[in-house]
Amino acid sequence: MTQTSPQPSPMTSPRPLRVLAAMSGGVDSAVAAARAAEAGHDVTGVHLALSANPQSFRTGARGCCTIEDSRDARRAADVIGIPFYVWDLAERFREDVVEDFIAEYEAGRTPNPCLRCNEKIKFAALLDKALALGFDAVCTGHYATVVLNEDGTRELHRASDMAKDQSYVLGVLDERQLAHAMFPLGDTLTTKGEIRAEAERRGLAVAKKPDSHDICFIADGDTQGFLANRLGKAEGDIVDESGTKIGSHEGAFGFTIGQRKGLRIGHPAADGKPRYVLDISPVNNTVTVGPVEALDVTALGAIKPRWCGTAPDGPGTYTAQLRAHGGETEVTAELVDGVLHVTFAEPVRGVAPGQAIVLYDGTRVVGSATIATTERAAATV
Repeated sequence: MTQTSPQPSPMTSPRPLRVLAAMSGGVDSAVAAARAAEAGHDVTGVHLALSANPQSFRTGARGCCTIEDSRDARRAADVIGIPFYVWDLAERFREDVVEDFIAEYEAGRTPNPCLRCNEKIKFAALLDKALALGFDAVCTGHYATVVLNEDGTRELHRASDMAKDQSYVLGVLDERQLAHAMFPLGDTLTTKGEIRAEAERRGLAVAKKPDSHDICFIADGDTQGFLANRLGKAEGDIVDESGTKIGSHEGAFGFTIGQRKGLRIGHPAADGKPRYVLDISPVNNTVTVGPVEALDVTALGAIKPRWCGTAPDGPGTYTAQLRAHGGETEVTAELVDGVLHVTFAEPVRGVAPGQAIVLYDGTRVVGSATIATTERAAATV
């Protein structure tokens, strides 16, 4: 693991900074803004209006982009005693996150919109605007840690509390963005209950507000319905590994690699065991299913790498995380002609093109890339 100095970061800067605190309307971002202000920084709160329908309320919604969330953020800023603004980034969000999400599913891939939002919105559009306005840093309620090395370089590390670590969705940040990132919640061993208790002590009304979850722009959580509404229904075949039709579907975009439920296959497999989605082909609108063993992935190729610091030189041994709430697995990886080639020490399942793979060296985030191809024990997809 890379050696680092003790915990210095923008949060513990020797001088007060002008900080723009992104306030979603939830408890984490409110406490993060309060901690930044308490540390002596000159903090301004901002809520990002990302919803295409800003008049929507939380009733039935599970995201963080409603008008109620904006009002909760404003009330929190008032209690903290900081200026507050709402910035309209709905069009940028639609183009960079929502339309990308739809296009990826249409192409048979499985995207991560939260990771894309961090890359394109919170630490690109928001940070660029903040720097242009003279702010030194952007503060969010993510659970991750920025470490400043003795040579002046910065690294992104996992949060002190692994149970709440969110470094996976921040693996797209480069060193320049890390230099202006502040995560006040990342270096404390506190449970979510303690964060809520702290919010209550501070008089923040969001202390008991439920966490946002799922995809923020799909209010009811029905991803398949959302995609069908955007892409239209398109009947196609469900086939087994031999190519024999065993069922039909209303759109290949409604499936993900490793999916077991909702296949609506007319008859069971010959061995009576469950079948899983092995492949999604948008070209002929076909979904291939088979036994769980056929999901074993031994290696992959990933594109569009982004490094949290200097790019690795030559092959290396790392741990990898393949989903936001997934565990780590040992890998060897090497960047060759812009493609990250990764080999797993043990086969893994549920790996789909479009997902992000994030590499770690100990707790340090090395970088991330988008999975393009996978190699299985029996075939290449």
